[in-house]
Amino acid sequence: MADPKGFMTTPRQDWPRRPVEERVRDWNEVYVPGALLPIVNQQADRCMDCGIPFCHDACPLGNLIPEWNDLVSRDDWRTAADRLHATNNFPEFTGRLCPAPCEAGCVLAINQPAVTIKNVECAIADKVWEEGFAPPSPPDRLSGKTVAVIGSGPTGLAAAQQLTRAGHTVAVYEKDDRIGGLMRYGIPEFKMEKHHLERRLDQMRAEGTKFRTSLAVGRDVDAAELRARYDAVVIATGATAWRELPVPGRELAGIHQAMEYLPLANRVCEGDLEVSPLSAAGKHVVIVGGGDTGADCLGTAVREGAASVTQLDIYPQPGTERDEDVEPWPTYPKIYRLSAAHEEARDLRTAPEAEADADARLFAASTLRFTGDADGHVRSLHLVEVDAGRSPVPGTGRALPADLVLLALGFSGPDRGDGLIDQLGLELEPRGTVVRDAGFATSVSGVFVAGDAARGQSLIVWAIAEGRAVAAAVDRYLTGSSRLPAPISPFDRPMTV
Repeated sequence: MADPKGFMTTPRQDWPRRPVEERVRDWNEVYVPGALLPIVNQQADRCMDCGIPFCHDACPLGNLIPEWNDLVSRDDWRTAADRLHATNNFPEFTGRLCPAPCEAGCVLAINQPAVTIKNVECAIADKVWEEGFAPPSPPDRLSGKTVAVIGSGPTGLAAAQQLTRAGHTVAVYEKDDRIGGLMRYGIPEFKMEKHHLERRLDQMRAEGTKFRTSLAVGRDVDAAELRARYDAVVIATGATAWRELPVPGRELAGIHQAMEYLPLANRVCEGDLEVSPLSAAGKHVVIVGGGDTGADCLGTAVREGAASVTQLDIYPQPGTERDEDVEPWPTYPKIYRLSAAHEEARDLRTAPEAEADADARLFAASTLRFTGDADGHVRSLHLVEVDAGRSPVPGTGRALPADLVLLALGFSGPDRGDGLIDQLGLELEPRGTVVRDAGFATSVSGVFVAGDAARGQSLIVWAIAEGRAVAAAVDRYLTGSSRLPAPISPFDRPMTV
């Protein structure tokens, strides 16, 4: 604790965002480049180095937050990087994409703005690459054991890196043409530029991890044959079975799932396409779903030049302060937050009461039906306001113009369409996720499952934590013991975020 009074004398200062009018004209990250490092030392000084650091418990990775806060405040970036990487394989991802449950658990957050833990983490991660603190760490010797990891999202990559460093020969199978899973094609460039991903993949290749792209296990490669070829298999395919909206008019053209829309925009950024086939340019866009995926669609539609954009959230608008009776500290509170995408869409609302600087979201709004034109293309979304019990409020029905509707309603479990689950004969939970035991093992010997495929839709920190934990379980299965850290049990449940 470099400054014992830092939390009293230094106000919270977040990483500043670029002006809206500037950032909506490109796909670069929304933050001011280079502006984080000058402010982060003092922000780290706000950490109180608590005797019981609740931020540890709030973070599924068990990040050593007070330790690297103190090190950053003293400009000891190399040691801070070592302490951060001791628990997190990919801090450059979490520092940009995690909603920071650690900050909700910060003791300072009881009565003051929390320490900017996420910003400090991101600053360390960026310093790592700037100073060359993350050289490849290949194993000293190989075990002779082979592991196939199916899926290259944060869970699969974390598991692969840990197992490779333990000396096993690891191959990652990815159905898309590039490695990264949702980080590649689901997360927009303005939230995380893909060079962060590429750097880490280069490191993993240098360590010995092999990558197999454009191979869908179950369709292009028989899953049972793959199991026979490897000593162990890790399923880390994520939860990609999207939820539907069964209302009249759903069959109209122009209504798409968010994960049909977002990958195309990312492919434009990758240079694969000149223009997205589902571009929002000149269209009235309505996004159904109030979560982060909906916000990603929002920011993407703005950059594509939408004529208007509105996001529907079935939940009522939360308050600006934590409700101590419902969500006491240190739980993650549901409060009103304005993301970068919501800032950018303020002037593109279609609701009749929209004013300058109005939020692009309509809260407590439920979709009733869609109507279209004679050609069968959607033109309107009909909605009604709902009360806290989601019952319609009489007299509140109305219609929004809608040329493009994006459904961002979340995911229920792994997609069964590729045959992976059926070919391996895996058991499923009633909600659609893969059954596993306390050691991450499925009902099939030598086959393990981690991440959203078993947990259900969750956060990137949970994905990485599960990847690290399943690696320890597989290492133990292959060798009889393991020195790899296992930060969580598969039955741990996240705080509501």
